[in-house]
Amino acid sequence: MSYPMVIVPGRLILALPLLLWATAAPALSYNEALHLAEARASELQARQHSVAAARATQQSAGELPDPKLVMGVDNMPIQGSQAWNTTRDFMTMQRVGVMQEVTNGDKRTAARRLAAAGVAKADQELTFERLNVRRQAQLAWLRVFYAEQRRTLLKTLDSENRLQVIASASRLAAAQGKASESLQARMAAATLADRQDGLMRDIAAARAELARWVGSAAQEPLTGDPPVYVPNLEHLRHDLERHPDIAVFNAQEASAQAEVAMAEAAKQSDWGVEVDYQHRGPAFGDMVSVQFTFDLPVFSRTRQNPQIAARRQELERVSAQRETMIRQHTVELERLWAEQMALTRQIERVDKEWLPLNQEKLALALAGYKAGKEPLTTVLEARRDLLENHMKRIDLQEQCSIAETNLRYLSEENQP
Repeated sequence: MSYPMVIVPGRLILALPLLLWATAAPALSYNEALHLAEARASELQARQHSVAAARATQQSAGELPDPKLVMGVDNMPIQGSQAWNTTRDFMTMQRVGVMQEVTNGDKRTAARRLAAAGVAKADQELTFERLNVRRQAQLAWLRVFYAEQRRTLLKTLDSENRLQVIASASRLAAAQGKASESLQARMAAATLADRQDGLMRDIAAARAELARWVGSAAQEPLTGDPPVYVPNLEHLRHDLERHPDIAVFNAQEASAQAEVAMAEAAKQSDWGVEVDYQHRGPAFGDMVSVQFTFDLPVFSRTRQNPQIAARRQELERVSAQRETMIRQHTVELERLWAEQMALTRQIERVDKEWLPLNQEKLALALAGYKAGKEPLTTVLEARRDLLENHMKRIDLQEQCSIAETNLRYLSEENQP
């Protein structure tokens, strides 16, 4: 069976690589920005090292001190015919032994609790830092996204303005328009160019901030829309105390309680034991000695008690700070919730009322201008009002997305 030969135009062949490149061109989505930020954040690497250090410290917590090797000479004469001789006098002994200090059990238990609290605190700080990195990356992506939306809107309006300038110049050349109309159209175009320059500056700043978190991927075009987050206020209120920013104080409280227990354990005596082998001269027998040592905490009023009081005050300080953080998060939650609700209603009002009214106003102005009943000023004002409400909607949507991002930060749903 034969097949008809399909002839592909040369221009299409030359354009194929460009089409393939455009199809495969990289783009940065919202979720990809979060993954990149987590993967390359130096803040998270630092916190991970802190966790590893805390876990390594925990392994040795509560262990006994290392034993000590004891070596020496006892009862060496320094006068007479036997001076500085280690074998002639029956009392002279070469001694070698081992000494072990034994910390009391309560102090060792408190040390283990303190190390465990250190690990928990490091873990919570890592979780908190991860949330913060995600939030900052989200906010940076959103700023670029909405700045690009503003640029797209201004490009559309710039195209319309160029057509308006051409049309007004043509009307003037045909003696059907006024010189003031052409001047007004050109002034509107210059004003729009100023706004575009300012917007390009904002985009560059926003991409620079995004590059702080995702690196060179910040220069890629963005793809997709930000996810919609519908918060549950009661859920947020109920789980507020589980947020890492507050939960870290739970670990600090456990650490402070372990410090109190350790200070109280200092009232109990530590003790030590030493075993020595004592070698004497050939004419005398060798010996073995055993001795015990005990701490005597007899001045607890001026030594241990002040330390216990200080540790308890530190515990109270941590508890008070935890309560302060809970109150701050509660205020932030209620404020963000009210802000998100108000912004949502404003966006709906712009969509349902302001933009349709502006469209109708612009249509009437254009119809009147074409009929010679309305000046160009009316058209430019109507178009400007429509632009401002489109810009207002983008601004409101950006503020709403930022509020939702901050609400998500307070929610356990965003905790990794």
